[in-house]
Formats: sequence, structure tokens, C-alpha cells
Amino acid sequence: MRRMLLGAGLALSLVATGCAQATPTDRATPTESARPGPASASASPPRASRQDPEQARRTLDSLRKVDDLPLYEMTYVGGYDPTVGTDARPDTGPFGCSLFAASGDPARPLFARNFDWDANPAMVLRTDPPEGYASVSLVDLSYLGVGPDPTGDRRLLDAPLLPFDGMNERGLAVGLAADDTATAKPVPGRPTVGSVRILRLVLDRAATVDEAVAMFGRHNLDFDGGPPLHYLLADAGGRSAVVEFVDGTMRVQRGQGRWQALTNVPVVDVPEQQRRRDHRYGVLAKALDAADGRVDPAAALRLLDQVRQGHTRWSVTYGLRDGEVRLVTVAGGGQERRYRLPIR
Repeated sequence: MRRMLLGAGLALSLVATGCAQATPTDRATPTESARPGPASASASPPRASRQDPEQARRTLDSLRKVDDLPLYEMTYVGGYDPTVGTDARPDTGPFGCSLFAASGDPARPLFARNFDWDANPAMVLRTDPPEGYASVSLVDLSYLGVGPDPTGDRRLLDAPLLPFDGMNERGLAVGLAADDTATAKPVPGRPTVGSVRILRLVLDRAATVDEAVAMFGRHNLDFDGGPPLHYLLADAGGRSAVVEFVDGTMRVQRGQGRWQALTNVPVVDVPEQQRRRDHRYGVLAKALDAADGRVDPAAALRLLDQVRQGHTRWSVTYGLRDGEVRLVTVAGGGQERRYRLPIR
């Protein structure tokens, strides 16, 4: 997988696999290319972009509408500064994300998650920063202030800053979930980043769970303006960890078995039986125990379906060794669309 996510001739493309049965040869039909335009909503220049005008044009021209979630895809061309610019400031809404890492099959470790939130447009984003790892991530466009039709909106050039889950070319995956018990107190001397922004730093700069944990440890996290969060990490070596903030202090619970799960209940220093009182965590734990942590992408998506909620926006699996991403979206009326993002 090394440096393959965005290599020449290997750029990821969304492949529709149908609403019910897989038909891998079908491709999502793209809309007309996005064109930069003088819209009042996009008048302010993006703050994170370090692109020249041609790179910005190519980025915006890559925007495609994939389905009526609505789901978009875009390839970011050029560089950006992941430490400045937009931070997530959402209104309070429903939440309930469910995540797990499964490493029972050492040859096929996997990361999976449901993103449960308001009915906002989403985007598959591909990035390949000049001094970082290439990655694929999923973005809730409302966090950028972008509406249902983002065509030509230059705020899309800040999209790398707000991944809600993703995987990089080294097979390191990360996702977040709301944790209303979390509090983060700043440590003097550390730079402060938003609670979603930290995922970008991890995807760009960490190749393993250990490196990702260290990245968290070098920053203060800002939970103001949105729900406090906790995080699940997993890598191609089968390692995983939960990062939480307990009484203001960062704490880490490393995976000890063949799987590790996260919903919206604390994990660090909480007995397993107590965690399983949470319905979604209990469903995940029971199934992963029964499978001894050995789940392929199809089985992982079926398990995510068991813990799906009415406000689940997407379900995704990341193959940490083979680099395959599988994505399911549910539009209004319950219409389900399935996609595979191959890299080979």
C-alpha cells in the first residue's frame, strides 16, 4: 500500500456497488465539474490552503456529486497548513457513533465505523500533502459552512482540516465519537488544535498507533463549541488504542485482544462488563467475541448495520493492509448506496 493511495494511475475512484447487490463494474455518474464562482458564501479566502491558483482550480474542478445523501468526492491538489484555519464549531445535534478495530486475522486487520450525526452533505476527500502521508478521509461539509450545493465554494479548500475518520497510506486509521464526560485541560507549552483537527495531524504525520498517540500527546485539544470527543486508532500491524480525556488529562487504553470497540461511553479504566451495558457497545462486543476478531469488510458492514441508528450518515470500513475502503450511505427515505474505493 505504501504511497499508493494517490499514486499516478492509481487515484481512487468511487465505484457504486448498488443499493442491494454488488455490481462492481458500475460507476457513480459524476456531475459537471465544480467551477470557482463569485458566491457571497465563498468570498473569504481559505486560510489553510498553500496552493497556487492552478492547484486550487484543479482541486475545485475535481469535485463530483456521487449520490443524493448528498455525497461528494474531491481530490485536494497541493499543500496546506494543518495547524491554522477552520476549526469545527457545530451546533449540538444527535450523536451516537460506533467504531471498532478487528485484528483477529493478522493478514487483514480492519477498522470500521458508523458516523451518526445531523443530515448534512458528506465528502470523500483524497489528500497527498508534500510533506505528509497520502490519505482518504470523510468530511461533514456543514462544518466548513458549506451548503447542500458546494459547487465552486472556495471553503472546500479548507476541507483537509476536518476529517471525521480516515486512513493513510501507511495503514493508520482514526475515527472519533462524542463523549460527554470528556474534559481537556491545556498543558502549558503545547500548541492547541481543534478536537476534529487532530485527526488531520494524525493522518498526515503518523504511521503507527504509537506515533498517533504521541501526536495527541504533543497537542492540547479544544473541545469548545462542539461535543467533547474520544478517539479510536488502529494500524496495519494490528495494534489499536482508545484516546480519552479524563478529568482534564489525556488517557490511553491500548487494545489487548483481537478487537477494540468504541461508542459513546468511556472506555479507559472502565470494566468491560460495565461498558457492555451500553447497547451498541454490547452488540459489537458480543459479535466480535464470537468471531474472535476475524471479520472481513462484508461482515464488518453487517455488524455496523446492527448498531445503525436513524441518524447514521455513513458506514465505512478501512482495510489497514490492503488499503480497500468500503462505504455505505443512506439518503432520505432510507435509500442505501454502497461503494468500494479500490486502490489497485
